[in-house]
Amino acid sequence: MATSFARPKAQELFESQKLALAYFAVAIVLFGAQLIFGLIAAYQYINPDFLLDKLPFMTNRTLHVNAMIVWLLVGLMGGVYWFLPLETGREVVGIKLAKFIWWVIVAGVGVVVLVYLFVQIGPGNAFTLWFINEGREYVEAPRWADLAIVAWVAIFLYNVIATTLAARRITGLLGVLIFDLVALGALYTAGMHYTVNVTMDQYLWWWVVHLWVEATWEVLVGVLMGWSLMYLLGTPRKLIETWLFLEVALVFGTGILGLGHHYFWIGTPEYWIGLGGFFSALEPLPLVAMVVHALYDAGAHRMHTVNRPALFWAIAQAFGNFIGAGVWGFMQTLPQINMYSHGTQLAAAHGHLAFFGAYLGTVMTLIYIAVQNARRPVMIPLDSKYWSWAYALMILGIVGIAGSFTISGFSQTMIERAELGSTWSAFIQSYSHPWYANTHGWRYLFAWIFVAGYLVLVYDLLTIGKRREGHAA
Repeated sequence: MATSFARPKAQELFESQKLALAYFAVAIVLFGAQLIFGLIAAYQYINPDFLLDKLPFMTNRTLHVNAMIVWLLVGLMGGVYWFLPLETGREVVGIKLAKFIWWVIVAGVGVVVLVYLFVQIGPGNAFTLWFINEGREYVEAPRWADLAIVAWVAIFLYNVIATTLAARRITGLLGVLIFDLVALGALYTAGMHYTVNVTMDQYLWWWVVHLWVEATWEVLVGVLMGWSLMYLLGTPRKLIETWLFLEVALVFGTGILGLGHHYFWIGTPEYWIGLGGFFSALEPLPLVAMVVHALYDAGAHRMHTVNRPALFWAIAQAFGNFIGAGVWGFMQTLPQINMYSHGTQLAAAHGHLAFFGAYLGTVMTLIYIAVQNARRPVMIPLDSKYWSWAYALMILGIVGIAGSFTISGFSQTMIERAELGSTWSAFIQSYSHPWYANTHGWRYLFAWIFVAGYLVLVYDLLTIGKRREGHAA
C-alpha cells in the first residue's frame, strides 16, 4: 500500500524512531499513574477521609491532571519523532541533543512528582514558586519545570526545522508542524508571567489552560493523524493537507475567540461570553472530516488496512473529538446555558470526553503503528483478540465517567444555580441531592472498568505481533 513515506534500508529503525519508542513507553507508564491517582480521587468523593492526612484530594487531582498532560504531550512528540524521518527520508538532525533533553525531562518529571507527593505546599514566596508549586490550578509545576518544558519544545523545534532544511524537502504537513511548534513553545510562556491583578493573571492563565492545549495540540494532532492515515489507508497527501489547512484556519481563527466563554467570569467585558460560546465548538470539525473522507476514499467500510487496532483508534479519535470537544463543549458554552453551567461538573464531563477522544485516541493510534514496525517480521495486518477488549472497555469506561459527571453537573446547574440562585444553602442542597450524590459510586465503578481496559491494553502492547512470529518459527 502506497504511503508516500521514505523507508530506511533493510527496514531498520531510525535512531529517532528508537527514541520515539522510549517516549511511548514512558507515556504508557505515566498513563497508568494518571489512572491510579484518578481512582484515589474518585474514591475520595465517596469517602472524603480516605488518605486525608497523607494524600488529600487536591494533591491527587493535581497529580491526576498533570500526569495526563505530560503523558499525552510525550506521546504526541514521540509520534513526530516516529514519522519525521519517514517524511524527510533521513535521520533527525540533532538526535543526540534530543536524547539528552529526553533524559532531563524524565528526571524532571520524577522530581516534580516526588515534590507533589511529599512536600505539596510551601509559603507564598519566590522559593515555593520556583521549587515546589506555583499554586495555580492546572499549571502547578514549579518555575524551573516550566523553563525545562520550554527548552524541551525549543530543542524539539530545532530537530524538526534542521531536519527539514537538511532534507531540502518541505511539505504542507512539515510547514504546519513548524508553525505549530513555534506556537506550542510561545503560548506556554503566557502562564509564566507574574501579576497581582487577578483579572490579568486569569487572562494569561487561560491562554495556557485552554489555548495551549486546545489550539496548538489540536493542530499537532492534525499533522500526526494525517501521517497516520497515509500509513494506515494510503490516503492521498493532497486530501490530508487540504483538511489540515482548514484545521489550522479554524483552530487559530476560532480558538482565540473561543477563549471568550472563560473571559466573562474574570472581569473582562461581557461581550466575550457570546463570542466565546459560538466559536469554541468549531475547532474539531476539520479533523472529523479528514478521517471520514479518508475512510470513504479508501473504501474502508471493508476495513482493509495494515493495522486494525490503529485504524479503530483513529476512528475513535475523530468521533471522540467531535463528541467530547465539540458536542459536549458546545452544549454548555452557549451564553444562555453558560450563565448557569460554568464551573460545574459539566466541564469535567467535557474535559474527560475531549481529552480521551482528541488526544488519547491519537496517541494510541501512534503507539500501535510503532509497535507494528518495531517487531520483525512485521505482522500485516496487525491484529489480535485483546486490543478490541481494551478498546471496548476503555470506551465504555470513559462514557460512564463522563455520563456521571454530566448528571452531577446538570444537578448543580439546575438546583444550585437556576432554581436556588447560587446561595450557600443552594450549594449544600445540590451536593446532597441524589442526582449528584449517587453519581460518585457510578463514576468509581466506571473508573475501574477503564482501568481494566488499560491493563488489557498494556498486555496487548507487550504481546501483539509476537505470537505469529513465534508460530512461524
